[in-house]
Parts: sequence; structure tokens; C-alpha cells
Amino acid sequence: VQLQASGGGLVQPGGSLRLSCAVSGLAVDAYYIAWIRQAPGKEREGISCITSSDGYTMYADSVKGRFAISRDNAKNTVYLQMNSLKPEDTAVYYCAADRIVCYGAEYWGKGTLVTVSS
Repeated sequence: VQLQASGGGLVQPGGSLRLSCAVSGLAVDAYYIAWIRQAPGKEREGISCITSSDGYTMYADSVKGRFAISRDNAKNTVYLQMNSLKPEDTAVYYCAADRIVCYGAEYWGKGTLVTVSS
């Protein structure tokens, strides 16, 4: 199983980025896929998740209304559209998969760095 996050970079406050999580070895619609971030000096934070069967989406309060998770079953890829970015969104973003629960993170991918700065 491999999960590869990509799409990070440097963006100004108020800008947008779209992260991708390309998955191999499991079907994204059979697992809970989550985005988890870790900012410098802070604990990991689960920020968004899409459930396996019905594609229900969930968001942490810190990103609700600004971020949107989606998936493309044909490409076996999950996306995180990030809008209205703030400096406090600066972090390494990881995607993770679990068969049972949103942030169980049975499988982890390598992260992608998002830096929000002017």
C-alpha cells in the first residue's frame, strides 16, 4: 500500500492550493481517507476525512468552510482543496487510510509541505 501526497508549496495568505493523495494497493472508496497535518512544534491534527461507503465528509473547525475533500474513484486519488489559506495553515500535510475509522491511519503516506507566507 502506498499513499503519496503532492501539491504543496509556498502560497500567500488568502491564496489556494489543491493537494492530491494518489493511492495504490487499496481502493479509496473502500477505506476512510483522511488528511492530517503537523505544524512546526505542534501535535498532529486531523483536519478532514471522507468515509468509505457513502463519501460523507468531515472537517475540523479550524478548516471548515475553507477546505474541501473529494475523491476520484477512477483515479484512486483523494484531493484537498484549500482556499483562503492562513499562515497558521503552514504545516506538513499527510494523507492516511484506515479501514474502520476516519483518523485511525492504518496506512500513512509521505507528506507535502504547505507554507503560507507573504
